[in-house]
Amino acid sequence: MADGPVAAPGTAVPAGIKAAQARPTLHIKVYSPFKTYFNEDAYSISAVNDTGPFDVLPKHHNFMTLLKPCELFIDRQGGPVRIRITRGIMHVKADKAVIFLDV
Repeated sequence: MADGPVAAPGTAVPAGIKAAQARPTLHIKVYSPFKTYFNEDAYSISAVNDTGPFDVLPKHHNFMTLLKPCELFIDRQGGPVRIRITRGIMHVKADKAVIFLDV
């Protein structure tokens, strides 16, 4: 059990809570050649590739995949974000997920 109160998902961490107890994030950038759709820290991202739906969380292993037409679901502190895509490439490395669209 934690040494004190732990913030619920989507709430600010009260003063005195250790950083290690805060919910971990990864940086997500979703963009096309002419527009940036998302460029923030988030808790997770969900997408679909040839093997089916998958999620990327902080500390995920490095990988690259082609994305199928789907709706990206990004879970972040300010509330979820959904981005409908037709195709893309996702690269995950060192708590960063970069999604190149329309390539």
